[in-house]
Amino acid sequence: MAVSSFQTNPHYLHKLLEDCHSGTLQLPDFQRSWVWDEDRIKSLIASVSRAFPVGALMTLHTGGGVNFKPRPVEGAPEAAQKESPRALLLDGQQRMTSLYQVALRGQVVQTVTPKNKKVQRWFYLDIRKALDPAVERDDAVVGVPPDRIIRTDFGREVVLDLSSPEKEYAALMYPVAQVFDWDRWQDGFDAHWEGEANKPLRELFRTFKREVLENFRYYQVPVIALDQSTSKEAVCVVFEKVNTGGKPLDAFELVTAMYAADGHELRKDWYGSESHKGRHGRLQETLRPAGADSGILANVSNTDFLHIVSLFHTRDRRRAAQQAGRQGKELPAVSGNRQALLNLPLAAYKQYEKQAEDGLVRAAKFLHLLHIYRIADLPYQTQIVPLAAILADLGDAWEHDTHRIRLQRWYWSGVFGELYGSAVESRSAKDFLEVPAWLRGGPEPATVSEVLFRADRLKTMRMRLSAAYKGMNALLMKEGAQDWRSGQKFDHTVFFGENVDIHHIFPQDWCKKNGLKPAVFDSIINKTPLSFRTNRIIGGVAPSEYLAKLVAGDKETPPLAPAHLQAYLRSHLIDPDLLHHDAFDAFMADRQKRLLALIEKAMGKTAYTGDAQEEGVDAEVDADAVEAEMVITA
Repeated sequence: MAVSSFQTNPHYLHKLLEDCHSGTLQLPDFQRSWVWDEDRIKSLIASVSRAFPVGALMTLHTGGGVNFKPRPVEGAPEAAQKESPRALLLDGQQRMTSLYQVALRGQVVQTVTPKNKKVQRWFYLDIRKALDPAVERDDAVVGVPPDRIIRTDFGREVVLDLSSPEKEYAALMYPVAQVFDWDRWQDGFDAHWEGEANKPLRELFRTFKREVLENFRYYQVPVIALDQSTSKEAVCVVFEKVNTGGKPLDAFELVTAMYAADGHELRKDWYGSESHKGRHGRLQETLRPAGADSGILANVSNTDFLHIVSLFHTRDRRRAAQQAGRQGKELPAVSGNRQALLNLPLAAYKQYEKQAEDGLVRAAKFLHLLHIYRIADLPYQTQIVPLAAILADLGDAWEHDTHRIRLQRWYWSGVFGELYGSAVESRSAKDFLEVPAWLRGGPEPATVSEVLFRADRLKTMRMRLSAAYKGMNALLMKEGAQDWRSGQKFDHTVFFGENVDIHHIFPQDWCKKNGLKPAVFDSIINKTPLSFRTNRIIGGVAPSEYLAKLVAGDKETPPLAPAHLQAYLRSHLIDPDLLHHDAFDAFMADRQKRLLALIEKAMGKTAYTGDAQEEGVDAEVDADAVEAEMVITA
């Protein structure tokens, strides 16, 4: 029978905070620094003061297979750093750190104002307001500056002075820093308000102690305690499920913490330091064209990088198992999934980190050869991982003409087969094994041999987020498409200098005036890459009109020889005669055939032109169209 690897038990808040102070309870090093603002701290204090729940905590017992580098909560004494923690706090860092600093540490608290200004605060409970049911408890919590004096009128007028215990007694303001130890403060309060006349005030404090302060002393927090048998993957999954309020924990954070236990600073490798640029910064700048904010690799994530390294490491393990005589299902999988990343040894990371980075740089060069320059025009961000891994494996051999042609065929097969939108991890691992083997004389990889492009897919490519849509645009530029105004081909200099984007051939305004539906005229068949200035000349008029304008020229643009314009149009796989006659239907049918031929050439196989319908209904419509349909239906 399966045994649960966790327990849920209530723990006294005071004891948990004392454990934070001593170092018995610490944070794993992947936990980010404490960043709660003043208002959230006040709300937390108010909730505990009313014995309201503030959410469960999650801890992980140390000493098991998950070895994270620990660090004390912010503000804990130096002695806590020398303590070996009994448990690590996986969820609840901000709540526990906030309560530790305001209620136990006894020092001024670092926080942030609603205006995002860093400040220091002491926190107090207004005794009268805390006992008044007409007052929101949050309003009874007061934050004051380090000198405990609130001033207005640019510091000239004192509104509240709590700079001594006597002034706290007089103002009936109780310091949150003493919510667990009120005896001495009560003695001073009683002495300050001695005498029969002040007996109601002394009784007021006793009521405050019973109804408010004792809620702190006896407050219990549910703690989900993961035992030592919990796996790294389970820690990652569970953390993501419970950490709904913060940034989700990813494999990079966990691997960072594990490597830190061995003295390696993975975060510094990626993000760099004041003295050197990290890998993230280097990749952002790789092949960054003039005029662009960043290069094509700017969105490569730290887990993408680990994924590439993991493909190499797990392939090594698989090869070692093959050499040992293991076969079939006995062989370990080549993988870059989360479990594989969590099991990635530091030695393997060090072995392959440079090769992986070199592979990414080669991937950027490869994508530029395909006229893919901007992240927004990258068909699949996910396909960069296997592309970089394959190029890293090939080394300089990828530049050989035969290899490069096959690599391009594999790449376009992934794009037009739309294969990297799901099951990415398994697809990446399969391609990493099969593509290099294919280049060395083996069989075609499944991504190439099994892919199918449907001829009617061109009619439904309407959204620029579609991988195939972006791929079609890049293919046109790669094939030598020229701008209709300047006649320049779209290399990266022209691309960024002329602000090139995808534009309609038969303009939207003309199409709408002629009763055409967006589902027809918005397809990629009616779009092509053009410069911003050329598109301004086109405007919203019929093709015959804007072609005449291009030929005639104006004050800013010289006349254009008709023969040159014809050639520019043909470079976009457009029949000039059909544009001159505004023959929309004939144009769409003709260009669909031409684009289809271009895709077939890129993929190295014939497209499917049969009558069998693809499963499902096309969902590639814009948001306005969806909302319009909903309104009509209603």
